[in-house]
Amino acid sequence: MGNIILTGDRPTGRLHVGHFVGSLRNRVTLQNSGKFEKLFFMIADAQALTDNFDHPQKVRDNILEVALDYLSCGIDPAKSTILVQSHVSELTELTFYYMNLVTLARLERNPTVKAEIQLRGFNHSIPMGFLTYPVSQTADITAFMADTVPVGEDQLPMLEQIVRRFNELYGETLVEPTALLPDNEACLRLPGTDGKAKMSKSLGNCIYLADDPDDVRTKVMGMYTDPNHLQVSDPGNTKDNPVFLYLDAFCTDEHFARYLPDYANLDELKAHYERGGLGDVKVKKFLNNVLQETLEPIRTRRQELAKDPAAVMEILRKGSYAAQAEAAKTLDKVKHAMKIDYFA
Repeated sequence: MGNIILTGDRPTGRLHVGHFVGSLRNRVTLQNSGKFEKLFFMIADAQALTDNFDHPQKVRDNILEVALDYLSCGIDPAKSTILVQSHVSELTELTFYYMNLVTLARLERNPTVKAEIQLRGFNHSIPMGFLTYPVSQTADITAFMADTVPVGEDQLPMLEQIVRRFNELYGETLVEPTALLPDNEACLRLPGTDGKAKMSKSLGNCIYLADDPDDVRTKVMGMYTDPNHLQVSDPGNTKDNPVFLYLDAFCTDEHFARYLPDYANLDELKAHYERGGLGDVKVKKFLNNVLQETLEPIRTRRQELAKDPAAVMEILRKGSYAAQAEAAKTLDKVKHAMKIDYFA
C-alpha cells in the first residue's frame, strides 16, 4: 500500500490565511510531490454540525465556499479526492464502534476540546457530538487507511490510543498514522489580526483567502503590533508581534528585493525594529505587499470557479462517491475483526 493522506476543514466559513499557511499550502506541495498514492481532503460538515446544529444553512452554504478555497489554492481533483463527510456514512458507523475504546474522562481532558469548550462557553451543556469529535476524527483518518495526517500535536495522542487499543483487542487491522507538521513554526497557529492567540471567524480577526485587495490592506494596516512601540524611535518586540509572525509565515528574501530593498532579509528587518528607529506603518506596508502577491492568483482563480457552482458541486459528488467506496472496504475489515460480519 502506498502513502495515503487524509485531512480536512470544518465548513463554518470561508478559509483564511491561517488555514493557508497551516495546511493548504503544504497540501498542494504534497499533492504535487508524487510521493503519495492517494490524498483525501474532507469537508467535515458532520463535525461542523456538532456546534452549529441549529444553523444547518450556515454549514450548507459554506460547503461551496470551502470547496472554492481548496480548488483556488491548487487542490486538483484529478490528483486528489475532495469529499463531503456526511455523504460517507461508513464514517458514522466507525465512530460508533470506536467510542467504546475511549473513556468520557479522557475525552474531557483533551486539550483541544477543553479550549474549544471554553471558547464557545459550553460549560456543562456540551453537545455529545462535539465532545466526541476526536473519535470522529479518528474514524475519518482510519477509514481511508491514511498513514500521514497533518493534525495538531494535541489530536495525536487520542488517535494513537484508539488505533492501538483496537489493534490490541481485534488484531492488526488499522493503520497508525504519522503526524505531519509544518516546518515553519510560525505556520502552526497564526494569530488573529487583533493579536489574540487564534484566528477565528467568530472573532472577526481573519484575513480571508477571498478578501479583495482593499479589505486585505485595511486589515493589515489595522493589525495589532507591540503596544509599547509608541514612537518610531522606541525599541520594539518582534517575538509576539502579529505583523512579524505573519512575515515569518509568508515572506521570503525575494519579497525584500521587490518591495523593501533597504533590507536583505527578515532578520535584518527584525533587528532594526528591535533596536528602534523603524515604524509600524513601514512594516505593515511591506506585509500588505507580500500578502497581496500571495493572494492575487488565489483570488483570481476563485472568482473564475465561482461562476460555475454546479461544476464545483459535481466535483464534490464524485469525490464523495469515490471516498465512500474506499471507506466501505475499511468498514468490512473492522467488522470482520470485531466478529460482527454475520452475513459475510
